[in-house]
Amino acid sequence: MSRKHKRAVTLAQIVAALPSPVAGKPGGAHVGPPVRAGGFTDADGCCWRLARGPLDPRRARRLSVEADMMSMGTCYDERVGRWLPRFLTAAERPAAWLEARARFGVDDLPIHEAYEFTADDGRVLLFIETYC
Repeated sequence: MSRKHKRAVTLAQIVAALPSPVAGKPGGAHVGPPVRAGGFTDADGCCWRLARGPLDPRRARRLSVEADMMSMGTCYDERVGRWLPRFLTAAERPAAWLEARARFGVDDLPIHEAYEFTADDGRVLLFIETYC
């Protein structure tokens, strides 16, 4: 009678068999930082590409008024099931700019940096990155 040897299970096989930590959890999928990725696609399918940054505070201030869109922070978008940059309304932009400007170049957290993104259709986005 032959004896069958049990195969040792490797750590890689155990990890591969585990369910994804974000699978099935609402609000779990997160898109990597748009600045590090060089761009992102928003919930409407618009592709935003990093144009320049971090911006000088004077350029960022000008874009806070002139840019087509402004983003600060993230929000969970139910339509696409992931976290995306939060676009600000026209009414929110002045207060958001004051908050961001106060946190440029500081030594304590949170720190804000401004970046300029452009869309294929020519629109400009002022993106305020927050580091915690």
